[in-house]
Amino acid sequence: MPYLDHAATTPLREDALAAMMPFMRETYGNPSSLHGPGRRARVAVDRARERVAAVIGAEPGEIVFTSGGTEADNAALRGTLTGAAVRETGRPGLVTSAVEHEAVLHTAEALAAEGHPVVILPCDATGRLDPARLDGAVGEETGLVSAMLVNNEVGTVNPVREIADVAHAAGALVHTDAVQAAGLLALDVDALGVDLLSLSSHKVGGPKGVGALFVRAGTPFAGVQTGGSQERKRRGGTENVAGIVGFAEALALADAERETTAARIARLRDDLGARLRDTFGHRLVVNTPEGAAPHVLSVSFRPAAGGPLDGEMLLTALDLEGVHASAGSACTSGALEPSHVLLALGRDRAVAGATVRFSLGRETTEADVADAAGATARVVARLDTVAA
Repeated sequence: MPYLDHAATTPLREDALAAMMPFMRETYGNPSSLHGPGRRARVAVDRARERVAAVIGAEPGEIVFTSGGTEADNAALRGTLTGAAVRETGRPGLVTSAVEHEAVLHTAEALAAEGHPVVILPCDATGRLDPARLDGAVGEETGLVSAMLVNNEVGTVNPVREIADVAHAAGALVHTDAVQAAGLLALDVDALGVDLLSLSSHKVGGPKGVGALFVRAGTPFAGVQTGGSQERKRRGGTENVAGIVGFAEALALADAERETTAARIARLRDDLGARLRDTFGHRLVVNTPEGAAPHVLSVSFRPAAGGPLDGEMLLTALDLEGVHASAGSACTSGALEPSHVLLALGRDRAVAGATVRFSLGRETTEADVADAAGATARVVARLDTVAA
């Protein structure tokens, strides 16, 4: 049965699980404790921090472990725009784009409600944020520009370095959500020019509930979770030792395999797209642009004679056929509204509401692609018959 929802979560790698197991059993100490079991746990966390830092070209002390990408995004925005950080910079404003992950957009909405100047810029027809749009948007009040590296719904790759250059020239910090890029694109914080970068473990074959935020040394940053001095007082709370170890193992392996994996799944993604275009012709709307990240293929269906397709029924029917995909972000699962990303790309509601995001991973096979294409053809034909 084809699992084509890797952008939502990936299967836990056996190597990551094996690395975690000792810290779920015999090595159970609290890493803040001074006794032997605590010190052994602290060494494991420190080694994991070194491994995560090495993947993105950072220093270990610049890595803050979090509970995942959502917390990392929240911490990036609130950590630079509130508390001691904003008292230091005097710049409480945020500039971001209309196609960001909800972890950024909902935090932006909350900051705006609290009185922060927030500018949400439109994207182009591919979901890309044009750096030229920043010229009139980033002002003296802007403390942070947040632009995701890879869009989680359609796979668009943003020109983050160009965005960073414009933002820095205006005196603002830069954050990128790189959750969908890890293990597929080269990540180097200096090459990207960013001050903050978010990662998530379960997108690279690690366990759920773990992530990281890169905070460049010297960046004004206020810890947003208080209660302890962990993570250099940037994120209080006892560290998830086993999860952190599994995350570091999975991320290091994914990065080592990155070029081979990306090339293989790009070929499979393109094959799937070709099969769907051959079947549906003009009715198919391909939301994923050229040059996108290799793992995502988002497609929508124009209404037929019987009317628009019901997106929920489309996904449910695919699931019953054994094809596991999604409409877009897993964080909006169950939402009745069409994707904010697709609406920002200019799709009308009928088309946006009939969308499938296929996302491939290291386990995806040619047979999975063929099965998914065949199942989609059968499901759409059945739904058309019901609607007619």
